[in-house]
Amino acid sequence: MTGGRSKVPVWTISGLVEKGFEMKILVTGAAGFIGYYIGRRLAEEGHDVVGIDSINDYYDVRMKYGRLSCIGVGAENAAYGEQLTSRRFGNYRFVRLQLEDREALQRMFAEERFDVVCNLAAQAGVRYSIENPYAYIDSNIVGFINLLECCRHYPVRHLVYASSSSVYGANAKVPFSEDDRTDNPVSLYAATKKSGELMAHCYSKLYGIASTGLRFFTVYGPWGRPDMAPMLFADAISQGRPIKVFNGGDLSRDFTYIDDIIEGLHRVIAGTAPSGEVPCKSGEVPCKIYNIGCSEPVRLMDFIRTMEQALGRRAEMVMLPMQAGDVYQTYADTSHLEHDYGYRPSIRLEDGIRRFVEWYRTENPLNR
Repeated sequence: MTGGRSKVPVWTISGLVEKGFEMKILVTGAAGFIGYYIGRRLAEEGHDVVGIDSINDYYDVRMKYGRLSCIGVGAENAAYGEQLTSRRFGNYRFVRLQLEDREALQRMFAEERFDVVCNLAAQAGVRYSIENPYAYIDSNIVGFINLLECCRHYPVRHLVYASSSSVYGANAKVPFSEDDRTDNPVSLYAATKKSGELMAHCYSKLYGIASTGLRFFTVYGPWGRPDMAPMLFADAISQGRPIKVFNGGDLSRDFTYIDDIIEGLHRVIAGTAPSGEVPCKSGEVPCKIYNIGCSEPVRLMDFIRTMEQALGRRAEMVMLPMQAGDVYQTYADTSHLEHDYGYRPSIRLEDGIRRFVEWYRTENPLNR
């Protein structure tokens, strides 16, 4: 690694996209749900995008390969560390790589000299963290510290990273605000995401790395994760199998459609604060955290009824108790993101579910 690091001017990325500048952007978790969408959008805009992903088997890898195929990357037989250029976008490259691979990550940063890093790589899943704790430490803690060290020694203008609504734990106050306490996680997954926020703050304080964390709230839509409720419910209802309904259906979630999430994430990456000024005062630690959700929590039973209507079939339900590590409700206060970046989700649940079902029936690679 290089030696010392000069501090990058705080929030210098603001307005670059509007002024016609192209950026070199690293997207981690590029074969994941959100990573696929943001990588494609950035490539369509002409930015030089490098996507990396470990393509682990936490869920069916056909979904990950399917997403990459849509962006023009055939990665099924790619060797670890091999660079592939998209057939659709000459400015998009993909490398199968783990964030835990410190030396390989350092070499990539030294060679590429990224302007922006968008970290969406993580071991996801609240319930899975109870059974496989080390996977979360390796990916979400070790992997993220490796990334922070690379941002320290090979300066970037902006680090944007995924956090989670799970950091709020069993918070009874709603809606959840960025000012609420987040020191009572109810799962290891939540603890690792909160740890990521603290590590990012530390590196921003010590080394002047401009960072923005986004606490995602229950993202759904086409190409979504197979282990999440929309896909699980669609599969079961379509095939006449019962669905598992936890806590007797007495749960609510702030379901947020993928297009709204990508619009908000893109605004943060591009630095498109509506006032033209950056949301950080001189002298402050250049570190921000925002909620990104729909701000309209939906009761689980209402979500199931909407899915039934879109599929044209009734669900058979098995009522089960609350699972360990789960929470009763999520509800995002997104006023800060709206104020600083003009974020306003617009996709209604009925429209989002309809679009998801259309994709599920026609393009879902797991149905082939």
